[in-house]
Amino acid sequence: MSGEGLPVIVVAIEIEDAAVADRLASALGEAPGIRLAAPGEEAAVALVSRGPPNVAARTDVELTPRERDVLLMMAEGASNKTIARRLGISVHTAKFHVASLLDKLDATGRTDAVAHAARLGVINL
Repeated sequence: MSGEGLPVIVVAIEIEDAAVADRLASALGEAPGIRLAAPGEEAAVALVSRGPPNVAARTDVELTPRERDVLLMMAEGASNKTIARRLGISVHTAKFHVASLLDKLDATGRTDAVAHAARLGVINL
């Protein structure tokens, strides 16, 4: 038990990126009720890095620069008319780009496309 009567939670940090591991250790080291595990010590909680996001999933979606522009505007909630106006294209062409994005991202709608793109690392929200 810690001095405040809280149970002590032993946390192991198993993260390959040393800078991230050091930042976590520094932040957790000062938290009440948490103690960092010694090397080889069993811990109640382990923070483990699983490596980079699925790189294959990120590279299988290739967007044109224009599609990327349209996707970013979709993420802002822009309508086809707004997208067309901002890009200097017709509404028909904006609709074409949106449809292409839905197909490439295997999405059921605009929101789904933005969510898929964010999960795949295609855009950062």
